[in-house]
Amino acid sequence: MTDVSVSAARPAPPLVVHLIYRLDIGGLETLLVDIINRMPAHSYRHAIVCLTDYTDFAQRITRPGVELIALHKQPGLGLGIHLVLWRLLRRLRPAILHTYNFGTMEYAATGFAAGVPVRVHAEHGRDARDPEGLNPKHNLLRRCAAPFIDRIVPVSQDLRRWLGEVVGIAERKLVLIDNGVDTERFHPALAGEAGIETWHEDPDAFVIGTVGRLQDVKDQATLILAFAELRRLLPREALRLVLVGDGPLRAALEAQARDAGLGDSVCFAGARADVAPAMRGFSLFALSSIAEGTPVTLLEAMASGLPVVATAVGGIPDLVADGTAGTLVPARDPQAMARAFAAYVGERALARRHGAAGRAHVERRYSMQAMLATYVGLYDSLCNTKMKPEKAITPCAE
Repeated sequence: MTDVSVSAARPAPPLVVHLIYRLDIGGLETLLVDIINRMPAHSYRHAIVCLTDYTDFAQRITRPGVELIALHKQPGLGLGIHLVLWRLLRRLRPAILHTYNFGTMEYAATGFAAGVPVRVHAEHGRDARDPEGLNPKHNLLRRCAAPFIDRIVPVSQDLRRWLGEVVGIAERKLVLIDNGVDTERFHPALAGEAGIETWHEDPDAFVIGTVGRLQDVKDQATLILAFAELRRLLPREALRLVLVGDGPLRAALEAQARDAGLGDSVCFAGARADVAPAMRGFSLFALSSIAEGTPVTLLEAMASGLPVVATAVGGIPDLVADGTAGTLVPARDPQAMARAFAAYVGERALARRHGAAGRAHVERRYSMQAMLATYVGLYDSLCNTKMKPEKAITPCAE
C-alpha cells in the first residue's frame, strides 16, 4: 500500500510546449514526433501548439496524453496571436517553451511574458527565399528575440557557424544537437523481405528516389531536369525516378515531367505514412535542395544503405562524405547531378560500397538514442538552473 500512495503522490513530469508553424509532413515534423513518442515518459510531458493548423500527420503521435492545439493564425503579422498564445501558456503552465525555425522565434518573448521559465529555440534550416540567411531584417529580428531565449539549437555545424558569425548570436547560447534516425526501422533491404516497393517491372532497373515535400526549397524541378539528362546519357538503361511526398508544386512538377517526355519513367507516389519500405525499393537517394540543415530524409536514406547524390548546401557536406558515402553536386546544376547518377548506374558495386559506408556513419554518429539523451540533458540542465528549487527536477540519468 505504501508504494501505491507514494506513486500516486509523485508530481507529474514537467510539460514541454512545442510551438511550430504547422504540423504536416516534413523532416522537422517527423523529428518532433519521434522525440515526443520516444522520450522516456517519466522525463517530460508534451503538448504541440501550431500557429496555423495541423493535418492527418498528427496521427503519427502515438504517445498518450499529448495535447494538440491549432491557433489558426492568418497570413501577416497576426499580433493578436501573441495574446492568444500568452493566455494559452498561462493555462498550460509549461516548464519549457520550445520553438522551431524563424516563423516561431518571436514567440519566445511571449513565453517570457507568460512566465515560462525555460525557452529553447531550434533552427532546422533556412528559407528558400533566403538560402544563405543574409536577410538583414530577419537577422535583426533573430537578434532581438535572442535575449528571451535560453538556448538556441542548430542541427548542423553550418547552421551553428551562420548563427554565430552572420546573425551574431552569442556562442554561449548555441548548443549543437545532431538530428537522429531510427536505424532499426530504416535498414538496408534484406533478401526475401516482404513489403518492399519495387517501383519497376524490371528487377534490374535503377530506381532513383527522393522523399520530401514538393516545394521550392527542395527544388525537385532540378531533379527532374537531371533525370531527363540521365536518360539522354544512358538511353538503353532501365531507369525510374520516384518522388515520395506531396505539396503545392505537385501539379507543376507533373506537368514538367510530361512536357519533358518522361512519361511513366517518373512516378509521383504521394505522401506515405511509412517511407521506410518505400526507400528500400530505391537504388539511390537524391536530394536537390537549395537550403538544408541536417535533413532527416537523408539520414533515413543512409540508414537504409542507399548511396546518395545531394546538393552541397547547408549541413549536407557535414553529413555526407563526398566520394565515400555519396556524391555532392552544386545546387541548381542538373548536368552535374545527372553525371553523378550515371556513375552509380554504370557501377552498381560503387553504389553498394557507398551505401554501406553511409549506413555505418549514421550508426556511429546520428542515432536516435544519442539525440534523445542530449535533448533530455539540455532540458534537465535548464530546468534545474532556471526553475525555483522546489520545482527543479532530478536529472533523468540519476
